[in-house]
Amino acid sequence: MALARSCRAAFAPVFRANHFHSSSALAARPNAAATPAPTKTRRAVPDLEPLDFDEEIFQDQLSAEDDAPEPMHKYLQQQRDMLYYLRLIEHEMPKLVAYRKPFVSPSASLPLAVRSISYGGESHPAAAKRTIVAAIAQLPLRNEAAIHKFKVLAGVRWTPEPPTDSGIAPGESGGEHGYFKISCEDFPKAAMNLKWASDTLDRLLAAANDTKESFSDIPVDTRHLEARIRKAKKGGHIYGRQTHRPTLKDFPKEWLPAPKAEVIAEPGASSTLP
Repeated sequence: MALARSCRAAFAPVFRANHFHSSSALAARPNAAATPAPTKTRRAVPDLEPLDFDEEIFQDQLSAEDDAPEPMHKYLQQQRDMLYYLRLIEHEMPKLVAYRKPFVSPSASLPLAVRSISYGGESHPAAAKRTIVAAIAQLPLRNEAAIHKFKVLAGVRWTPEPPTDSGIAPGESGGEHGYFKISCEDFPKAAMNLKWASDTLDRLLAAANDTKESFSDIPVDTRHLEARIRKAKKGGHIYGRQTHRPTLKDFPKEWLPAPKAEVIAEPGASSTLP
């Protein structure tokens, strides 16, 4: 709606240019151009060298579309390990020839065989265990009576065959009286366990060579051997098969009561026993 000229003259003060924002900005533009705007100071960036980084740490962040699956990596690692040991065998093993020594069988003065357990350098309680195995025929025993007494005193530590873990073959000489085995793992050091086993063997030898008391009337105990056969269950556990079936002939005669004296009865008299 157009305003009349008289009304337009009445609103003239309101329509002045400096009463509106746009007009004020236009009015202030010449003054702003007169005053120079403050210039921004640019920050100086120092000239730094590029950082050095290992590219291998970013390998797991790369795309694995062309990578092999995990079983293939394990197989390749096994092949690398095998090649490593094959190279050792080919290049390092021939150098051990310089440490070769001829085998000398142990003499009668060295009848003891000491066995130890190793776990490849790892700490283990059984690594301090020491075992002594010896053939009784090679021990310093005086006579057959001392050998029998030693077997009786040894008990379950005596076996007619060499122990399977002793390193002694069944056909070796010196096994006509069996073998003695003793072990110890009660002490923290291996030398202490070996010392205890050696001292115990020395005490057994001294007691067996003592002639003050003879064990000739005591048989050698073989119950531990019979129990081992029964536990194996390879046919010897059947009753009477491991040795022989016991009969009345095996009953000790000294355990039988003394026979009573027979009274010869006269003819016509009744026979009476005292």
